[in-house]
Amino acid sequence: MSILVYALHYQGDFNKNSLGAVSEAAKLAKELGGECGAVVVGEGDDLSDDLCASLGRYGASKVYRARAPEGLAQPVVDVMEKVIQENGFRYALFGGGLLGFEIGAGLTARLNAGVTMEVTAVKVQDGKLVAERPILQDSAVVDVGYSGEPGIVIGRLNAFDARESGDGAAEVIDVDVELQGHSTKAVMVERGEQRGADVNIEDAEILVAGGRGLGNAEGFELCESLAEALGGAVAATRAVVDAGWYPYAAQIGQTGKTVAPKLYLAAGISGAIQHKVGMQSSENIVAINKDPNAPIFEFSDLGVVGDLNKIIPKLTEAVKAKKVD
Repeated sequence: MSILVYALHYQGDFNKNSLGAVSEAAKLAKELGGECGAVVVGEGDDLSDDLCASLGRYGASKVYRARAPEGLAQPVVDVMEKVIQENGFRYALFGGGLLGFEIGAGLTARLNAGVTMEVTAVKVQDGKLVAERPILQDSAVVDVGYSGEPGIVIGRLNAFDARESGDGAAEVIDVDVELQGHSTKAVMVERGEQRGADVNIEDAEILVAGGRGLGNAEGFELCESLAEALGGAVAATRAVVDAGWYPYAAQIGQTGKTVAPKLYLAAGISGAIQHKVGMQSSENIVAINKDPNAPIFEFSDLGVVGDLNKIIPKLTEAVKAKKVD
């Protein structure tokens, strides 16, 4: 009843989303009477013993290290397939994100496994894992069990919190994997991503999001100034991305990214269900909109009715003044 997790790393640090998956898998594995294992993949000197062993702080008992291209899905599928088959892992859990979805889907096809995607919570029931998944545009939640082996659980981005559960070091085990021919067809040319305010919106604790209420692309300068003052990042709705006002990398919603920052400030966003599903897990939601009947006020913690072109500059000035004090 052990659980295997893929841990993405970059420049000597593990992805927050991956650490959340490791933490969740460790908690669930303990309830099942098993252990949590993690797979890390990379080339060169970027996978030190200390880095891999540090996953023990988040509950991983063993870390399976493989020398293969990092950031590409198929090599990781090859590695995880071997580790699962040779070590009898009952479940594989992914923290979400585009790469997690691609690896999870590939592993599902490779092992003819059962899979649940966009999972928001996982529980142990009758000695087995049960995944909770929102359906019908998040209007209902269903429980999904697994009848075969292994069961693949792909979480929604930021569904699992990263929690340090111990100070021990995980056992690091080197895995020799012969990559399949098709797994080496893709090559990483350059690793990078367009980011709002040079911050990954998936990891940002504060997001200032803009919608059509900004009026035009230049309106995002208001969001950028406020985000800079708050130490956060800028996000956007699908409508403004489609209009060419802001990059797709910043898009939140059903066809964009799912985020869960400590503060989500929505400027000129009506609150359509497609946008709501991407940000409703935010810890605090503040909305500024001139329409008092805007749907976003229904699920905001604080709503401000007024002209954002007057409110946001004053709010930005107040934040900057507070920092000076």
